[in-house]
Amino acid sequence: MDERLKKQLAFALEIDKEKSIFRQTSLSGHGRLENDAEHAWHMAIMAYLLKEYANEPIDIGKTMIMCLIHDIVEIDAGDTYAYDEENLKTQKAREDAAKERIYSILPEDQKAELTALFDEFENYASPEARFARAMDNIQPLILNVSNDGGDWKEHAVTSKNVYGRQSKTKLGSETLFAAADEMIQDQIKKGNLPE
Repeated sequence: MDERLKKQLAFALEIDKEKSIFRQTSLSGHGRLENDAEHAWHMAIMAYLLKEYANEPIDIGKTMIMCLIHDIVEIDAGDTYAYDEENLKTQKAREDAAKERIYSILPEDQKAELTALFDEFENYASPEARFARAMDNIQPLILNVSNDGGDWKEHAVTSKNVYGRQSKTKLGSETLFAAADEMIQDQIKKGNLPE
């Protein structure tokens, strides 16, 4: 087996660890907590299904790859809950160190490619990144709605917190932000999300 293929297979095995990183969002129907791999898969499928709502034309393949790779860094960095102010302060440093270690397993050209896609996603640097980030916001929102705000209640999240996160959904899709707003307002009325 040549060295390039060995590195690619080693990376493929390494990212299997993403299945063991659990998030703070429950599966629909009050299920167990989802893992990062499930979250990424769900986002990628959603991106494909909802691509017509992107604010700008997008390369859907590139967008889906961003969705699939964006949380690989959490193998080392761990999941940082979207509303955990303290851990958000160190998230970038932890994820940058993880990015360097994990993507360095790959051949140099693929390391450069995936690192650039990760950075593009993190920085909202393209239409694809902005739409992928919208998926990263909408996906946990629909799960929380399906669970009557269970995860929000558990973590004392308010509508202000949720709107703070969802406001960035607008960058990728005004239409999906409007849908998020409708869902948030409904959850407030039902008493599942305090103002």
